[in-house]
Amino acid sequence: MKALITGGNGFVGSHLQQRLCALGDVVRVLDRVAATGGEPPAAVEYIEGGTDNQDALRRALEGVDLVYHLASSEVPSTSNLDPIGDVQGNLIGTLRLLGAMVEAGVRRIVFLSSGGTVYGNPEVVPTPEDHPQRPRSSYGVVKVAIEHYLALYAELHHLIATVLRPSNAYGPRQGHTGVQGVVGTTLYRVLHGRPIVVFGNGTKVKDYLYVTDLVELICLAGRSEDDGIYNAGSGVGYSVNEIIQIVREVTGIDAVVEYAAERPGDVDHFVLDSTKARERFGWIPRVGIRQGIALHWRWLNDAR
Repeated sequence: MKALITGGNGFVGSHLQQRLCALGDVVRVLDRVAATGGEPPAAVEYIEGGTDNQDALRRALEGVDLVYHLASSEVPSTSNLDPIGDVQGNLIGTLRLLGAMVEAGVRRIVFLSSGGTVYGNPEVVPTPEDHPQRPRSSYGVVKVAIEHYLALYAELHHLIATVLRPSNAYGPRQGHTGVQGVVGTTLYRVLHGRPIVVFGNGTKVKDYLYVTDLVELICLAGRSEDDGIYNAGSGVGYSVNEIIQIVREVTGIDAVVEYAAERPGDVDHFVLDSTKARERFGWIPRVGIRQGIALHWRWLNDAR
């Protein structure tokens, strides 16, 4: 199988590259930025550019059987600052990709949506896929819009789209700027002797999923002919304060914590019900939160 990964040099995309190559796929990456976080697989073909570059899109889609659409120019916590940029970069960019797929005759796409933002503050926890969508950030609104456009293109152009709604993925190569990624940012600040910054009082509960578990589901979805929507979460929630306590226990470092103003758009409590993915693909997350944080901590120390 020949696969294109948009945003393939990012956190999740870099792990997906490696896994697809291990499975024997031919892999091509379309990304604006160079590969980061380790030596990329030698067999991967890289095309520099984004979904706003029609020539790059055409070259990237040539001979491709399947697209893994991971590219995103925003994160939930900053998307409300520039919703127009969010729409232009992500929604319009995806429509360009879909149009180019139709032109190239590529019918199969796996889209990484968001389980942490599309539902808003859920009424039911764990939250199933049929829960009403009430996003509280532009990021979530755009993800929902893309899901609807995928359904439209499936009807108009017979595209086959699988939508995955992941919880908070974490693990090696995750960013640590403090904008996105509680685990990665917390561990990085501990490693460098900086205080941990918490937005709000630390009681917000999230569902955390180790990156290799997420990538395994992405690959299973890509090897199916499924057009469904699936949550991808651990099914267990941890507050930010609980994550900090686990980090202290794993690292042996009692880091200072500073509490800052709560960020608008953050969801108070979400845990995903991933029963559908388990029943359809036989997928079960393998890495628990303590083991995952320990693996991430080891990687950070090895990468120093």
